Amino acid sequence: MLIGGRVQGVFFRVMCADVARGLDLAGWVRNTPDGRVEAVFEGPHDAVEAMIGWCRTGPTHARVGSVDVRDEPPTGEAGFRVTR
Repeated sequence: MLIGGRVQGVFFRVMCADVARGLDLAGWVRNTPDGRVEAVFEGPHDAVEAMIGWCRTGPTHARVGSVDVRDEPPTGEAGFRVTR
């Protein structure tokens, strides 16, 4: 998933990780060089859908302009991490 808009420098990754962990999702989130945030979520369908919904708004100071969701086969992620 790629999230565009004002999503860097607004604690998007940290809050995303907190929400994902609260939903018992595995995966990762990182900033991209072009100013977007990229994330991968693995877990129960309802939890992933809830996470996608959260990403459409993000944290308080974010201004999400686009969310590009792409289904991919699970890779067996363990835990949820913030990467660079």
